[in-house]
Amino acid sequence: MNRDEIAAFAEASRGAPRLIGLDLGTKTIGIALSDVGRQIASPLETIRRVKFTPDAGRIVALCAAHGVGGLVIGLPLNMDGSEGPRAQSSRSFARNLRPLLPLPVLFFDERLSTAAVTRTLLEADASRARRGEVVDKLAAAYILQSCLDVMGGMFSGAAEEADRF
Repeated sequence: MNRDEIAAFAEASRGAPRLIGLDLGTKTIGIALSDVGRQIASPLETIRRVKFTPDAGRIVALCAAHGVGGLVIGLPLNMDGSEGPRAQSSRSFARNLRPLLPLPVLFFDERLSTAAVTRTLLEADASRARRGEVVDKLAAAYILQSCLDVMGGMFSGAAEEADRF
């Protein structure tokens, strides 16, 4: 993921104000939703993975209900930046979802997102059961918020640059 990919995604997803973030786990899918100004990501729900068709159907329904213009999918890279089997699985899920949901997709580095969210929940003294209920959708919100922050910084920096001339 680089600046050009993010800029192209922002342009392609311009038609609708909201973005959805997905944290694709092996057992669950965490889902987060941006506000219409694309400033704040909020956890939306966690889907228990069953099979691709019902999982994808729920994502398609959420996108339609919330007027989503693009998907930000967490890409679980290895610590050295390489892609392993989980990253390939995420790319495969997106490839299979594309015919059902023809929206722009941006893969966003999700390294340590679950660890950061878990650490925050531990600091908040959340019980193990509560952490299990919310960690995936909070990780999706973390990924989406990181993307929104990068996008916001890119475009506010461009506006400030233009104002100097």
